[in-house]
Amino acid sequence: MPLLTLTTDFGTKDHFVGAVKGAIYKELSTAKVVDITHHISPFNITETAYILKNSYKSFPKGTIHIIGVDSELSVDNKHIALELDNHFFICPDNGLISMIALEIKPTKIVEITIHNHIESSFPVLDVFVKVACHIARGGSLTVIGKEITSYKNLIEIQPKVNQSQTIISGGIIYIDNYGNVISNISKKLFNKIGKGRNFIITARRYKFTKIYNQYNEIVDFSIPKERRQNDGERLALFNSADFLEIAIYRSNLDTVGGASSLLGLSYRDSITVEFETVTKAEFTTIH
Repeated sequence: MPLLTLTTDFGTKDHFVGAVKGAIYKELSTAKVVDITHHISPFNITETAYILKNSYKSFPKGTIHIIGVDSELSVDNKHIALELDNHFFICPDNGLISMIALEIKPTKIVEITIHNHIESSFPVLDVFVKVACHIARGGSLTVIGKEITSYKNLIEIQPKVNQSQTIISGGIIYIDNYGNVISNISKKLFNKIGKGRNFIITARRYKFTKIYNQYNEIVDFSIPKERRQNDGERLALFNSADFLEIAIYRSNLDTVGGASSLLGLSYRDSITVEFETVTKAEFTTIH
């Protein structure tokens, strides 16, 4: 049974998601369709990349992922299909694939060319579905497009490190359902640059000098429950996707509030990590 996933910014109020699913079943009645999400912020490529990077690996090898965000075809926004990490992705070439491909490079990429025979203002329905079903039947990528060797890179997805290797400059790429803010600074990069040094994380006027392993680590469970006052406290941690996150413990957007609202942090705001400067001798010892 072919497995296809859908990730879009269509929402669920309109007919778009239902129409896409209907087209898939009409083309391939044996398909199994799974919704990753249809609530990506409109045209938000970075948010799409983050969600897709942290969800696709949970699916079996051979899964086909249809991504419908900022998908209108243009000279600057071509459509591509690719095989990466034994998964298939059908999406616009708008940079979203660059986050997924940071560590694992695609095996094959093609620029979809069947548009030459299909006029459409709804390419996810009219083009992406046909490509996905072709792949699901065991069809070759080269049949639906011409092979290419590169894709657009989304610069804001990648944090920067200064020349002296003391500062990581990143930014907020996603705000989750709890209002917690996720940066593009990975645990791998943090450890590679930090090498065990002390640090200061700065997000607007807020500073953090400790990273927790999990949310409730901020709680001192030796204190009687009725005397604990940790709800609403801010903390930094690496989340389950191994990205640096600024969170509010037990946040509730209707009562306590989340990190985004309480700390005034928004999408694309900067987050920096500054490591203590060490001498060459000290650096050698740490290394």
